[in-house]
Amino acid sequence: MTEELLERFTRQYIESQSVPEVTFAWQGGEPTLMGLDFFEMALQLQKRYQHRGLTINNTFQTNGILLNDEWCRFFREQNFLIGISIDGPSHLHDVYRVDRRNHPTFKRVMRGVELLKKHEVEFNTLTCIHAANSDYPLEVYRFLRDEVQSHFMQFIPVVLRDNETGFQRGETITEHSVGVTQFGHFLKAIFDEWVRRDVGRVFVQTFDAALAAWVGQAPGVCIFAKTCGTAMVLEHNGDLYSCDHFVEPDYLLGNIIETELAVLVDSTKQIHFGLAKRDTLPRYCQECQVRFVCNGGCPKNRIRHTPDGEPGLNYLCEGYQAFFKHIAPQMEFMAGELAAGGHPANVMVAVARQDAEFQRKLAMAGRNDPCPCGSGRKFKHCHGRLTRHETMPDS
Repeated sequence: MTEELLERFTRQYIESQSVPEVTFAWQGGEPTLMGLDFFEMALQLQKRYQHRGLTINNTFQTNGILLNDEWCRFFREQNFLIGISIDGPSHLHDVYRVDRRNHPTFKRVMRGVELLKKHEVEFNTLTCIHAANSDYPLEVYRFLRDEVQSHFMQFIPVVLRDNETGFQRGETITEHSVGVTQFGHFLKAIFDEWVRRDVGRVFVQTFDAALAAWVGQAPGVCIFAKTCGTAMVLEHNGDLYSCDHFVEPDYLLGNIIETELAVLVDSTKQIHFGLAKRDTLPRYCQECQVRFVCNGGCPKNRIRHTPDGEPGLNYLCEGYQAFFKHIAPQMEFMAGELAAGGHPANVMVAVARQDAEFQRKLAMAGRNDPCPCGSGRKFKHCHGRLTRHETMPDS
């Protein structure tokens, strides 16, 4: 992006806002490749067009490989919020996160994390869930929590179709992608640990969005909103697209050199794009009991057919359904706590009591008794086959 275009964007972006805070979100590719001088210039331009009473924030998503003391001092001084892309411990991260010479990157990413800590830069983690790490939810979560010391986590399901990098989207899902139900299983496993020990200490974006839905608020993340269209992307040449998942000719809104940003954002084309998420939702989804929290998920993944043959079902639907039904009791409890002026973390005490009662019932069960978990099987064929520390109830 040229300095001229950067200035044009900065001015238009600030002028188009009617809120007291504006956030510039820097992504790529890899934004550190632009060099520190570019972002120093960006901040100068922000200050040039900043008006009285306006707060300007900056977020920065990076793979962390090029971070050094100079970058981290800059981030700290300018109060940047950094997102680090890391997919788990080395044997999981390095499967797909390699450099252009096919060399592993884990050690360099962790070096960047340590530099952020050294300079007390606020950061969160973004973890892609794919074929390599989707079967290791607790290993990934505990690594992020205990070794990376991330207190804010995003888990992004990788769903790639053949030819996805081109303009013709295929229907075949690549071998790198997460499975239809795997992401739901991944989230369930993490939730079961989180709800027992980490509520109020670790924040997981999907869990936060779910709780927002249970208390009747906006989810705070576009994939679970009723409509979309607020996550547009500006390319280096000034082209503005409807969404960063749809950087394709059909979704080009225009160029901010030729048309003001605010005009493109409010265009009929973009409004229709955002409403289409709600208006094209299959009947199967409209009648789903967890629609209030899912809302069909991200449109880019709505590539399957419903059981009755209607198009537009999310590839991850089955996993999402299982996950949201799984967490419903705890979400209802936390929503009740908030309504009563309490704290959601109280759920950990309630779950501990439930676990203790379940263990008591297991201890009293005879081999041929129905299993206390309610599976309908005899105890000896169900939880009776497990060791005591493995016999936690389904949440």
